[in-house]
Amino acid sequence: MTSNPLVQPWTTPYELPPFADVRAEHFKPAFEAAMAEQRAEIDAIAANATAPSFDNTIAALDRSGRLLARVESLFHNLGASETSPELQAVEREMAVPLAAHGSAIYMNARLFKRVDALHAERDQLGLSAEQRRLIERVHLDFVRAGAKLEADAQKRYAEVVQRLAELHTRFSQNVLADESSFRLVLRDERDLAGLPDFVRAAARQAAAERGISDAHVITLSRSHIVPFLTFSQRRDLREQAWRAWVSRGEHDGAHDNRPIAREILTLRHEQARLHGYACYADYVLADTMAGTRSAVNDLLDKVWAPAAERAAEEQRDLVALAAAFGEPTQVEAWDWRYLAEKLRRQRFDVDEAAVKPYFPLERMVEAAFDCAHRLFGLRFVVRSDLRAYHPDVKVYEVRQGEDLIGLFLHDNFARPTKRSGAWMSLYRQQSRGADGVRVVPIVANNNNFAKGAPGEPTLLSFDDARTLFHEFGHGLHGLLSNVDYERLSGTNVLRDFVELPSQLFEHWLGEREVLKRHARHHATGEPIPDELVQRIEAASKFNQGYETLRYLASAKVDMAVHSRTEAEGPDIVAFERAEVERMGLPAAVGMNHRLPHFLHLFAGAGYAAGYYVYLWAEVLDADGYDAFTEAGDPFDAAVAQRLREHIYSSGNSREPREAYRAFRGRDPEVQPMLRERGLLEGLLEDVRPA
Repeated sequence: MTSNPLVQPWTTPYELPPFADVRAEHFKPAFEAAMAEQRAEIDAIAANATAPSFDNTIAALDRSGRLLARVESLFHNLGASETSPELQAVEREMAVPLAAHGSAIYMNARLFKRVDALHAERDQLGLSAEQRRLIERVHLDFVRAGAKLEADAQKRYAEVVQRLAELHTRFSQNVLADESSFRLVLRDERDLAGLPDFVRAAARQAAAERGISDAHVITLSRSHIVPFLTFSQRRDLREQAWRAWVSRGEHDGAHDNRPIAREILTLRHEQARLHGYACYADYVLADTMAGTRSAVNDLLDKVWAPAAERAAEEQRDLVALAAAFGEPTQVEAWDWRYLAEKLRRQRFDVDEAAVKPYFPLERMVEAAFDCAHRLFGLRFVVRSDLRAYHPDVKVYEVRQGEDLIGLFLHDNFARPTKRSGAWMSLYRQQSRGADGVRVVPIVANNNNFAKGAPGEPTLLSFDDARTLFHEFGHGLHGLLSNVDYERLSGTNVLRDFVELPSQLFEHWLGEREVLKRHARHHATGEPIPDELVQRIEAASKFNQGYETLRYLASAKVDMAVHSRTEAEGPDIVAFERAEVERMGLPAAVGMNHRLPHFLHLFAGAGYAAGYYVYLWAEVLDADGYDAFTEAGDPFDAAVAQRLREHIYSSGNSREPREAYRAFRGRDPEVQPMLRERGLLEGLLEDVRPA
């Protein structure tokens, strides 16, 4: 092991992973060594002859496994951002051993006995609020992982967890295989009809990256497929691209996710039943702000009604527009974005091709950094000398004054070795060492923007820029964390609270003073014109019935499929079809994510029976941003300080409702969210989260 860089001390600046030295073959032996080290740590805690105390049990448990956490964080980040066949083979090989290792810790009877004793006595231990919260969360972790089950049930539970880990890995790899293998090759001007220059440039760059000359390529990256569906005049090619997009994971053969998802659902139901719950949704929601299926379904149902009404109006408008333009009036799913863009331009005179030059990637990154500086005093200092895992990734020191707050890795471009979507992840979590010194976090943001051609800027749509701000909000949640214990650090919060910091940060992108300062034409440097900003604002609620319904449909199908009480998982395609028909979802609208490629649900991301959280958090973020509106300043110092202290820095050190009330001074109200989506009119009932 002396030659394995993963287990040796990392002497790189700030102990960044030694990316250049790491090979796929290093991971298996490193995992084995790291698991052995943590087993020894756990055995020592469990066998301690001294009576259990917070320090010798709970704090010691929080400190254990740091080598494993370091190796595992690097492994999973590379698997998502810069994978290879060799790394994927290790993922498949190590999924079960890693899951078994975790189960062995949580089902260690001697260890749980100590944790359980401390939990029972927590009121008499003289603990700080954070220490008490840690005991409660750790105890719950053990219980939810099967610590209280009988021996036979524990054995079966561990088997279920291990098999699920294996299936999650296969599901994710299958989606990536479908995404990376698809390419729609556009050979001539007829194929390119309707595509503006920025779409052509991205498609030309994608072709060059794939070694295809004299052509353009559309991939299944969202930054390719959505603009193509929006602008292409070739209805036949739009249909071809749309069908490839929505059928990921749904092909006979090696990458078919249908049987995998079915088995996952079967095992999840068994997992829930072992805990005494009627269904998996009940098991998941027991540890959320929502708490119950009825609370979730009430929110989804009440927002569905105005969204469905608005979407029906939008569809009628598209039919009328299609007739006026001589287009087919049977509006299909591959037509909606194309027709909606025409209608948007007609109504609001907003042309995305005219908007994007004002949103070059570099300026939008600067905008996010500037907002973080004005709100929280942070500075992002690029370190061009520090190498990450891919040349596209930029590394920044994050400082407040002279204090180092953390390291930030920004990975913005799509590539075949990277999964789709956008996400925040960690290479190291914030905590404090035994000496009280803050361990600085290493945070990464991943996006999948279509890279501009060499020498040309990468231009973002307004939605792309919003995605960048969203993930940066998650990044700030990790960077600003200021707690003692890793288990409570940063984004380790309840699932329906985790999207609050990210969605809240999106609001600053729409502030006029932010746009005037940073949305500047990439060629001339001229700020975005006031009248264009006004048109963008006027169009902000356009097509919101469509967008809201697509999200709600995915959230409702997720909740329905995990609310089943039958032992066997269903045929997911048939189940989805029946649910979509039952809820009355128009075929031309469709879902954000269909079950065969729904990575949130089936790739171990933790959103199963939890996709609703984006809407739940949207209630919080819209209401929360109103605190700045009420103060009359989007960068009001007092409100920003409360936001940092109670939301961005507190991690899971306090109960989330309590944290929100401390920031806002009251419970959230739903009206601001509905107002922002343009859905407030016609909603008669208060749908405040319970």
